[in-house]
Parts: sequence; structure tokens; C-alpha cells
Amino acid sequence: MTETKTSSVSNDFRIRSFIGTHDKDWSDKGFHQHPSLEISIVLEGSALAEHGEHRWLLESGEVVIMPAWTPHRFEGYRKNRLGLIHLENVPERLLPLLRSLTPDGKPARIALSRLDKERFERLFREWLRILSSRLKEQQRSYTAWIEVLLLFFLEHSSAEDQALTITKAADYIREHLAEGVQIGDLASLAGLTESAFRRQFEWTYGLSPKQYQHQCRMAEAKWLLSSSDKDIQEIAEQIGFHRLHSFSQWFKLQEGISPSEWRKMQRDNFI
Repeated sequence: MTETKTSSVSNDFRIRSFIGTHDKDWSDKGFHQHPSLEISIVLEGSALAEHGEHRWLLESGEVVIMPAWTPHRFEGYRKNRLGLIHLENVPERLLPLLRSLTPDGKPARIALSRLDKERFERLFREWLRILSSRLKEQQRSYTAWIEVLLLFFLEHSSAEDQALTITKAADYIREHLAEGVQIGDLASLAGLTESAFRRQFEWTYGLSPKQYQHQCRMAEAKWLLSSSDKDIQEIAEQIGFHRLHSFSQWFKLQEGISPSEWRKMQRDNFI
């Protein structure tokens, strides 16, 4: 079953987006090329992407960006789902983003963590609903949505083969904020020594694992403070602080104000 949405933003910029769902193995008949830039993300299962001398075995969460007129072919294995976006005659506004994702103008393979892949799928399905809607500013809306999707890839993707393993460790950190995560455990999860894990993690995220954990804790704390009525003690425990005083000191050191003051400021600004 294939869910397809097609739109022409203008006479020049054309977009085709869909989710292809398969319950068995499939393959393209042969190498093909087209005038559209193709972005493919494996949402479930696994697939093979082949172009030139390269053969990439793709797992869930991996993305291939195939520039226009590049001969290529895909295969899918067992039950699989792929999300695809075809862009033809891309407007100038989007070109810098695409150059950042494919800096040498060649096909690029990037990876999303499991959590980010799930977030992207929700975003992509909302995009498909937008394509089905009657919009007052159709051209501007479509271009803005494609920009958001490309920005998501740029902000949340990694380009090394090892990156998907590292992002699994990052997902583990985000899902266990209430626990004290040990570097040795994360290194074992990634199949690396502790020193290699630290190097690879910092290369992928630009932060040490500890700094990344603190960043995630702060993001979650702010989300809970602004979007829920949970008391501050409960929020502190949810992100790994068992003493309210320690959480308040940590938060104030980062933000300059206490959690309760930050919450009040957010609500005052909203009103």
C-alpha cells in the first residue's frame, strides 16, 4: 500500500511526497534517474540503496538524499516502510540547506536516532495532511514546510556509519534522565571502549555525554515547568534530582533564576 501526496507549488517548484508500505521484499527494476532531488527515510524495516559503486544497507532511521539526475536503485526487505520526498526545481531559499546536507553535491547517507526518527515521522505525516488541505497561502506554506523538514534533518542527523549506534546511546540518556547513567554502560551499549565512545559521542553531538545529559535534563525541566502543573519536587525527581535544593541550585546556576521564578516568568509572558 502506498500513501501518496503530490503538489505543484508553482509552475517551477514541484513536490511529491508519500509513504510506501510493503509486506514483502521488493526492488526497483533497474537503475533510474529523474529531474527531482529525492529524500528517502527508512521508517520501518531495512532497505538497500545503490548508486555508482556504493551499496548502502539502511536500517530504520537512516536517510538517503539523492541529487537530481543521479542513477540509483532501491530494494526493500521483508516488511518495510519508506517515507519519500521528491523536490524538483528547488527555490533559492532552500538551496543552502540542501548544500549543507550534501556538501559535495553527491548522494548523502545520514542517520536519525530512534526518538528523532519517530518525531520526524509525526512531522512528515502532518506535512502530508497539509498537502491535502486548501490553504490561503499555498506556495509560502509548502516552501516553509519543506524548509522545516530539511532543517530537522540538518539539526538532528549524523553522517558517520557509527552515528546510528551513538544515537542509540543518546536515546538511552534521554529516556533515563531520572537515573545516573554510567559511561561504561553507554560504551558497552555502543560496542566501544570508554575512550572511543567519548570521542565518537563528542564528534557526533559536539558535547560530552555528561553535557548532553545536562542539556536534556534542562530541556525536559523547562518543558515540564511550562506545560504542566506538576510541583517542582516532582519535576526534579523526574529528571534525576532527588533533592529539591540540588535541583534549584543547578537550575539557577544555568538560568540565573530559580525554577519557580522561571515558571512564573513564562506564565506572565504568556498572559
